[in-house]
Amino acid sequence: MKLLVGLGNPGNKYEQTRHNIGFRFLDLLAKSEGLRFDAAPRFHAESASWETSHGRVLLVKPQTFMNHSGDAVGALARYYQIEEQDIYVIYDDLDMPSGKLRIKKGGGHGGHNGLRSINAHLPTADYLRIKVGIGRPEHGDVSAWVLGKPDEGDQADERRIFSALLDELSLLLSGETDKAANRMHLLLNSGKG
Repeated sequence: MKLLVGLGNPGNKYEQTRHNIGFRFLDLLAKSEGLRFDAAPRFHAESASWETSHGRVLLVKPQTFMNHSGDAVGALARYYQIEEQDIYVIYDDLDMPSGKLRIKKGGGHGGHNGLRSINAHLPTADYLRIKVGIGRPEHGDVSAWVLGKPDEGDQADERRIFSALLDELSLLLSGETDKAANRMHLLLNSGKG
């Protein structure tokens, strides 16, 4: 089994914010695959089970608020005995411009509180990170930026990234991370994504 975790904050207030990119991608994936999220209060999450050619994938939206995402991820990983290399986390990245996507295995939290929490609840940080760029504000409060709603251009960038990610997700889940990343990079930089 694999865990595909989308990071965000629960509640309608946060639904369309930059910080909820992970939730939005999982919602799109669930819709495209005919899946339904159910409450999993024991794990402080909403989850949906997806049977793929690579085995069962549990889609997870932690309901703990961003700063405590690791509570849900750690509990699920322990319960289902899922190794870090079978955990994929999709989240917003301030240090990349809107429209950019980067896939990376392992590493630090880079100041992202959701990752900081996950790192604290797993034995190692060797899970796969799917970073979706949201850019940084030129000036002003970073918190207001991440909890703000993206403009039309950023929303278009998000749709392009989500489309590329949906197309290559099967390859990514099969373990062919580099091949999937290269194909998404080509697609997103060709102007056709």
